[in-house]
Amino acid sequence: MRTTRTASRLAACVAAIALAAGCSSSGGKDSEDDSDDGGKGQVSGPRLKIAMVTHAGEGDTFWDIVKNGAERASAKDNVQFLYSNDKEAKGQAQLVQSAIDKKVDGIVVTLAKPDAMKAVLAKAADAGIPVVTINSGGQYSEQFGALGHIGQDEAVAGEAVGEELNDRGRKKALCVIHEQGNVSLEERCAGVKKTFDGTVTNLNINGTNMPESQSTLQAKLDADGKLDAVVTLGAPFAEAAAQAKKDSGSKAEIDTFDLNAEVVKQLKAKEIGFAVDQQPYLQGYLAIDELWLHHTNANVIGGGKPVLTGPAIVTEKDVPRLEKLTAKGTR
Repeated sequence: MRTTRTASRLAACVAAIALAAGCSSSGGKDSEDDSDDGGKGQVSGPRLKIAMVTHAGEGDTFWDIVKNGAERASAKDNVQFLYSNDKEAKGQAQLVQSAIDKKVDGIVVTLAKPDAMKAVLAKAADAGIPVVTINSGGQYSEQFGALGHIGQDEAVAGEAVGEELNDRGRKKALCVIHEQGNVSLEERCAGVKKTFDGTVTNLNINGTNMPESQSTLQAKLDADGKLDAVVTLGAPFAEAAAQAKKDSGSKAEIDTFDLNAEVVKQLKAKEIGFAVDQQPYLQGYLAIDELWLHHTNANVIGGGKPVLTGPAIVTEKDVPRLEKLTAKGTR
């Protein structure tokens, strides 16, 4: 695994934060002696209620990994974890309001469509409920009153992809946006364009309909034989792109953002050139830990600045270790 030039110096910091969060709540003999569960790792103290509300989730392996991280931290931190999601911005805002009405002790939220979340997060602040943002819309986190943001800088991630495509000698790339209006996806493609020496064309597809998405991709590959790279912005779409490539007879390399077990299989089979890992498990885990630490010890991870969990470029060389971790649902 290779961390990017921009993010490499932050990798050690993120690792240290994760270690510190774990040690402060469950590490060492003292914490074992003080725990409520006979030294099994769960902390003592009041049971907190924390809600996570995301813009996606059902049937999405990425969000399964985020939830796994959050659930593991919740079990350790004696937290009642409430998860909900809605792909529609209005619905997501309503779910946040529902969490406020339940008088939760903290809220974890994504900002894929930030304009729809601004008013309801102001209500959370008025209610004295701390908020941590994850995954998307990090540039809006501070102005919306959140303690901090945990995720990757999407522009930096896109720039890393552009640099990787240059290193691989690619000349013409397709950047596939599967959800229109999602600021993070737009930032990824903009980042690719910024550093890629070749040309980049954005293609919008209907991410809720995979057969239609595959058909749209195949049509684009059929129409442009000079395309030598297809960059998908989510792991599930890499498989559709690979099949579209096969059906069209294209020689374009398929690359993708995000990682799951299927992407690891595709890397192993050399159906994908590389993937960009933003460590979703860490996003869920650290978000719960930050709210617990803030409630119990007035801590703010990263001093309020964004805590980066990626990007890192992974290739077939990383497959042996990743196979074991994706099987556990943690990568």
